[in-house]
Amino acid sequence: MENRETKYIFVTGGVTSSLGKGIVAASLGLLLKARGYRVTIQKLDPYINVDPGTLNPYEHGECYVTEDGAETDLDLGHYERFLNHPTTQANNVTTGRIYQSVIEKERRGDYLGKTVQIIPHITNEIKRRIKLLGRNNEYDIIITEIGGTVGDIESLPFIEAVRQLRYDLGKDNSLMIHLTLVPYLAASGELKTKPTQHSVRFLMESGIQADMLVCRTEHEIPKETLSKLAQFCNIRLGSVIECRDAKTIYDVPLMLHKQGFDKIALEGLNLPAEKEPDLKDWEKFLHNHKKPQHEVEIALVGKYVSLQDSYKSITEAFVHAGARIQTKVKVKWIYSGDLTEQNVKEVLGDVDGILVAPGFGDRGLEGKILACKYARENNVPLLGICLGMQMMVIEFARNVLGLKDAESAETNHATPNPVISLMDEQKNVAYKGGTMRLGNWKCDLKEGSKIKEIYKNNTIQERHRHRYEFNNDYYDEFEKAGLVLSGVNPDTSLVETVEYPNHPFYIGVQFHPEYKSTVATPHPLFKAFLEASLNFKNHKK
Repeated sequence: MENRETKYIFVTGGVTSSLGKGIVAASLGLLLKARGYRVTIQKLDPYINVDPGTLNPYEHGECYVTEDGAETDLDLGHYERFLNHPTTQANNVTTGRIYQSVIEKERRGDYLGKTVQIIPHITNEIKRRIKLLGRNNEYDIIITEIGGTVGDIESLPFIEAVRQLRYDLGKDNSLMIHLTLVPYLAASGELKTKPTQHSVRFLMESGIQADMLVCRTEHEIPKETLSKLAQFCNIRLGSVIECRDAKTIYDVPLMLHKQGFDKIALEGLNLPAEKEPDLKDWEKFLHNHKKPQHEVEIALVGKYVSLQDSYKSITEAFVHAGARIQTKVKVKWIYSGDLTEQNVKEVLGDVDGILVAPGFGDRGLEGKILACKYARENNVPLLGICLGMQMMVIEFARNVLGLKDAESAETNHATPNPVISLMDEQKNVAYKGGTMRLGNWKCDLKEGSKIKEIYKNNTIQERHRHRYEFNNDYYDEFEKAGLVLSGVNPDTSLVETVEYPNHPFYIGVQFHPEYKSTVATPHPLFKAFLEASLNFKNHKK
């Protein structure tokens, strides 16, 4: 497709939070990309944290890491999984980042002594950030999701910036999509439109007229209700789209496409819409996902299991890899703090595979170590990610090397056997935010190793988020005892992967493979893990 001026689509939400703006934005991005357009999606978050890196997973869910090392909102994971295209630092910005940038400019004297205010300085910085992705003409369309709910005090500067930007861009160069809730009252047996009308009215009071309305609902919306919404929200009838609850988020693109969502959006941007999107691969994925031939149960052993969004990329990676091998993955959520010597066999005895999840801090670590020991001794397929790999190393040190006091320096600085130690470059770091080993790093895979067989490459690049590493002072001891240190960073000699060859599948990785799994390209490590788990299930006695 020929180069053309970048156009912008803005997605806002009303009535309540957690309506699925990220899924709607990702679905539209997928449909437009399938029509041949170059698309990316960005998220504007109204909280004052500079990034989500220091947020509690219980409050905010997973922190998603991009290739270039940005700690971002979990919605960016949805964008990458749907579009099969990497995001960057420019795809996510918070109020905190905006204010930090403006204050730094003020301190440098960039504003020439002027009084720094929300308008124009904050709004100008927001506009600059929105347009950052479009400056090199790399994309035809940029979709911008605005976090929070219309009417929130935190969102007001973003809404005003979008109003100004739409004015600057001119007619046909931007589109406003408003996502709202149409609740069903069981007592009266009817859908209520008033919350949506109020939400759209507040948007209009802010100077923005929505071009399209996406209505989240449990039930089918009658035509007369759609007509009422169109009339009272001042939106063309065909541009009011129903988005009913779906069994899986991956149904949403097809549901929206059937109603002409992507075509209407292109018409609103005055872009050609004749080419139908090629969705055959997506439909095949959905078929395999919904009609699997096999099933495995995987124990996910972690600290934050009470909020499953804390491991969103892992569970979605199971979906992608499972569909590829026509296998349903049933996740058994296990809080690692509940595992003991007495109950570990009872809790893990019926599963087909174990994933020891990433995390931080000392809570629940002994439970993760017990899970690693159980998997190693009973030949249960095990995948350890980040902290999970570190727990595999500690378990092996204690129970195979005989170093009973082996620990991580993260939880015990005084341990005589710190088999996991703080990275050298982290020793003088004073700030918590944005200072870990982040983003893509190279890893050379050892000849003859299982992980090289899985990746089918000599060198790989995966995304990281950690401060602690395998302590190379113990390198030879582990190798002699049979734990193969199968992946090493070529520049730092940091051990990235470990595996136990006397086991059907016992692999730990310091990186986060789940971040690179997409619908189009399931991650080979997850696929191999599920295949090993399925094989283990089929050979159970």
